[in-house]
Amino acid sequence: MATYVISDIHGEFDLFMELLDIIKLKETDTLYVLGDILDRGPHPIKVLLKLMEMPNAVCIVGNHELMALECLEFLCKEITEEAIAGIDSKMVDNLLTWQINGSAATTDEFHKLDPETRQDVIDFIKDFLIYEELTVGGKNYLLVHGGLGNYSPEKEIEDYSIEELVWNRADYETQYFDDVYVVTGHTPTQGIEGNPRPGYIYRVNNHIAIDCGCYLPGGRLAAICLDTGEEFYSSTNHRE
Repeated sequence: MATYVISDIHGEFDLFMELLDIIKLKETDTLYVLGDILDRGPHPIKVLLKLMEMPNAVCIVGNHELMALECLEFLCKEITEEAIAGIDSKMVDNLLTWQINGSAATTDEFHKLDPETRQDVIDFIKDFLIYEELTVGGKNYLLVHGGLGNYSPEKEIEDYSIEELVWNRADYETQYFDDVYVVTGHTPTQGIEGNPRPGYIYRVNNHIAIDCGCYLPGGRLAAICLDTGEEFYSSTNHRE
């Protein structure tokens, strides 16, 4: 009954399946996924459909899921003159923002689904958690996609907005809590200044950053076992 955490799969289905094989995930284990399942890589919907089949997987929302939720139901509509006329400037902005952030792979696969499965996918994403607090092996953990934006030691976790938790990045120079380890994705460890091991899990000041840039050339998908602290890695992404 182990607890594993991964993040930022970004459509890299093959790396995801490889990592599941490496950690030998059992039905009695729990797998937390810290968001950004969608976009960028070639098979984001395929990853999502796999997770939908896994009762022991718990998904936490990332900024790419938030962008998708703002657009997917619109994309389910039949393209008619009336539908086109009903597009407002906010929806245009949402679609453009999502496109800039790598939506093409998601929309391509999403359009190939039947209408019922499309709705199942949307409903599944809507049920993602915003964060999770848990205790494993006597240690306390906060699992969240981004970080604690506008951090203050006086703020309770429920006082943070979705944007502060999902879009804002963790401040690794600040120890948020004395007795809680904050596990985040969102920021590839290749981009963390001062990280002695770019592309591997980064630990400092009770932070555990696990986004190892699997969609980037040379990046990999990482998992951490909270029970033991052991790290696991897929092979590197050789796509240019």
